[in-house]
Amino acid sequence: MNARERLIVALDVAKAAEARSLVERLQGRVGLFKVGSQAFTAAGPELVREIVSRGERVFLDLKFHDIPNTVAGAVAGAAQLGVSLLTVHGLGGRAMLEAAVGALPAMGTRLLAITVLTSHDEETLGEVGVGGGVTDSVRRLALLAKEAGTDGVVASPHEVALIREACGRDFLVVTPGIRPAGAATGDQARAATPAAALAAGADYLVVGRPITEAADPAAAADRIVREMAQAAG
Repeated sequence: MNARERLIVALDVAKAAEARSLVERLQGRVGLFKVGSQAFTAAGPELVREIVSRGERVFLDLKFHDIPNTVAGAVAGAAQLGVSLLTVHGLGGRAMLEAAVGALPAMGTRLLAITVLTSHDEETLGEVGVGGGVTDSVRRLALLAKEAGTDGVVASPHEVALIREACGRDFLVVTPGIRPAGAATGDQARAATPAAALAAGADYLVVGRPITEAADPAAAADRIVREMAQAAG
């Protein structure tokens, strides 16, 4: 993959019109568009269908987490939308992950498990009763996801290297919390630059506000692609 194909832009916006405007301005300049809970709530499945119909690829990041049968149904329905990447929560457990894997039709959709959200740190994990810290939790969930048959995981740039060591090169790693050099980290507790994430072994980088809130989103995306290409080259 070239640098552009590895860039995912997060359409984390409040209105359907905003999401559509960003897709129009960025079409052909990035690898995938991430539709998460905010955009999906505002625009629904129709936004996903519209992006796919433009010939663009969609990362549907709804982080399904429920009983196995419910998640299996949600995964099957999401795949029918033609998305390329889809997420479930690793914390749902082995049975849920295996049900999700089994529900995917042979349509090219790749399933990713969420490890630990990039907004978490040791303190906030402890607040919700997850022991062992961030690093141990990410490694444990990544191995569980691989054993259950998922295609990869979503994890912060800080844990990419340990996932590579534990799960190998063929296991996809998608990294949010990407901030270009000099950009504010916002609510991302475990952020990194594109260069650092690629050096650690990430396959795809997810970038949101540094592109979507820029005065010229297309120019901002192009700058990040150049930064990625220089790091990879």
